[in-house]
Amino acid sequence: MTNMRLTYADFWGPASNFGIPVAAVMDTQKDPDIISGRMTTALLLYSGTFMRYALAISPKNYLLFACHFVNFGAQSTQGYRYLQYWNFGGKEAALQDKAKSEAKKIGADGKEMAEETKEGAQGIVDQAKAKAGELKAKVVK
Repeated sequence: MTNMRLTYADFWGPASNFGIPVAAVMDTQKDPDIISGRMTTALLLYSGTFMRYALAISPKNYLLFACHFVNFGAQSTQGYRYLQYWNFGGKEAALQDKAKSEAKKIGADGKEMAEETKEGAQGIVDQAKAKAGELKAKVVK
């Protein structure tokens, strides 16, 4: 009979290693401005190496392989986002979109201020006309 014992570290070591790909998947939702190209490259190499290692050992460690497979996918996504943002015009497009949205907001705020000013000026004109009418009535008497 083969000695197939599963120790505490044999399961929880690789299981806790899933924190890395979970964090990587969560980072795919963040601004690409904060992605480190060097760290992404290092994690791609690390995950690729350990995916190979997980299948090269005996017995094969499918939990470790799955962990690094997910991490490799997430880091590949981050690498694509990094290259798109820094090398292929993504930063300029993001800044242009931000400028357009700010311009629309400023335009809307300007229109609102113009309306408020127009209403205020109309109120002053109406008050002036009322005073003029009162003064005219006093002068005519």
